[in-house]
Amino acid sequence: MGEATATAARLGTILRHLSPRLADGLTTFPTSAQIASVKYPMEYRYTLDNNLLTPEQRHFYDENGYLLIKNLVSDEDIERFRNEFAKICKKEVQVPGLIIMRDVAIAKSEFVPDQKAVTKIQDFQEDEELFRYCSMPQILKYVECFTGPNIMAMHTMLINKPPDSGKKTSRHPMHQDLHYFPFRPADLVVCAWTAMERIDRSNGCLVVLPGTHKGSLKQHDYPDWEGGVNKMYHGVRDYNKSLPRVHLVMEKGDTVFFHPLLIHGSGMNSTEGFRKAISCHYASADCHYIDVKGTSQENIEKEVVEIARRKYSVSTPITLKDTWMIRGRLVKGERTNL
Repeated sequence: MGEATATAARLGTILRHLSPRLADGLTTFPTSAQIASVKYPMEYRYTLDNNLLTPEQRHFYDENGYLLIKNLVSDEDIERFRNEFAKICKKEVQVPGLIIMRDVAIAKSEFVPDQKAVTKIQDFQEDEELFRYCSMPQILKYVECFTGPNIMAMHTMLINKPPDSGKKTSRHPMHQDLHYFPFRPADLVVCAWTAMERIDRSNGCLVVLPGTHKGSLKQHDYPDWEGGVNKMYHGVRDYNKSLPRVHLVMEKGDTVFFHPLLIHGSGMNSTEGFRKAISCHYASADCHYIDVKGTSQENIEKEVVEIARRKYSVSTPITLKDTWMIRGRLVKGERTNL
């Protein structure tokens, strides 16, 4: 074989590896890059390319609407969050703007001020210790894959799911988080939800309907449950109940990131202990507020506004947007809009 012929042969081999289309009609063994380009698209709708997520992870989130990262928050940090929660429940710490929630089954009963009477706290952005969760570098590096570099912490919760009283009120109906949020676009919003202990079906783990993030925001109302429903626990009115469900079993420190349109909920806690998790909803600072009047979110606006008026004795007209503007905190980058 002459030198020119050998050179042409080597060039043909290189072309087949780099671009099969340029070597039309030739066959070769596929490279790993070619396999990946077939299995995983080069463009993803729901994640950004910042070299953290693997193609497999990006493809999984695109298809399913959630991504579970193991062992992301340390035991030490979780214990600090537990201790701060206990102080809040005992009223040793007063947090401005904090919302304390109790299960409908125990809300009217006699109770002492401790964590057995509290099922959830919301809006802990003014508590320095708990808000540390929202600005953890190991959390934010993943959040940036969904929101971009300018990140707002919009909604904070520590959930203390109680042992069920027998009325199944510890359940959380299937819902979409976007129902509560008057900001868009939805694809630039993500929730980080961290297990504070092992969570499985026995104590009411998260239940998700993979792929439902690709749909639209659905009408939400209070479900017609015999034992009663907790305040603000709206559920999707109509969805395909035959869709496959995934129960997210998580170990202490595991964190799941999920899209605000993903339909999800949680079962009742059939154990004797309290199931704890901490979460934060993040949004790109480039998002914008919308007017929800005339939309499916109008019912939640009326409820939230009424609660805000009673709590803060507000007499001037306010909107759902107003209640969210005071909660948001910049945790990374610049506050460009939101």
